[in-house]
Amino acid sequence: MIAVWSFWSKPYLSCRKQIWATERHHLLAWILSLQLARKHFRKTRLVTDEYGAHMLVDGLRLEFDEVQIVLNELDRQDSKWWALGKIYAYRLQDAPFIHIDSDVFLWKPLPVTSHTQVFAQNPEYFQLGESFYKPDELSELVRQQGGWLPKEWQWYQSQGNIQQAECCGIFGGCAIEFIHYYADLAIRTIEHDANRSVWKTLGDAIERNILLEQHLLSACISHRNHQDISRQPITMEYLFACEADAFNAEKSAAAGYTHLIADTKKNAIVANNLEQRVKKDYPEAYLRCLEYLE
Repeated sequence: MIAVWSFWSKPYLSCRKQIWATERHHLLAWILSLQLARKHFRKTRLVTDEYGAHMLVDGLRLEFDEVQIVLNELDRQDSKWWALGKIYAYRLQDAPFIHIDSDVFLWKPLPVTSHTQVFAQNPEYFQLGESFYKPDELSELVRQQGGWLPKEWQWYQSQGNIQQAECCGIFGGCAIEFIHYYADLAIRTIEHDANRSVWKTLGDAIERNILLEQHLLSACISHRNHQDISRQPITMEYLFACEADAFNAEKSAAAGYTHLIADTKKNAIVANNLEQRVKKDYPEAYLRCLEYLE
């Protein structure tokens, strides 16, 4: 398998910079994420836009085996869709891959093979009305405004109050046709003309990105395996059995996996540990980071 990263600059420049302690720590995370993963994958690839290539390749001089500068076409998209660059990257892949977020560090190889159909960090189970996942509220808004949602989404939501999503800190596999189908469906939902007013109305109380990236993925898998029985079922595999395991210090250490999720990126101790690790293990890359920022 190959390791893939993506960086769409528009969300980062408009608001996503603020999720990191400093811009320096954001760049240090890129260095560490790539350097560690290079030990475990035969090939690395970056999917980005011109700004991202200038920052990561020309500036930091990160050594990806391949760089695809294709995300400039997203310039017209709303920067609130920060996961859209990732989803486009999923759709671009033509061979088995694992997409790795830049805040994910692989100290050990992932338990994936050429036969792993679909792989993610962990499943996330939730009950409708009692979670930050709010697919029912989005569905109601779409209904009110005459928008469009995929049949997989509608069917899955009709199956009961207990729903599922897939944490995509890492995501990929060898079921390329299915991954293309899912990614294309997510992009179609985001870009559908009938949904323009929905996205303009949708407030920050409903996190659109996790619904279209992570929840729709679960819906597509469940629909394929239960409704489309004429096709080969999709097997989903995980690094962790549940969300609690993924952020349990002992279990994440055993897996050799770190994911700086949410506000962890702003934690002063974590930020200092990140900086000291890069400075110690990759001193030349650390100095290039400081030079770029200057």
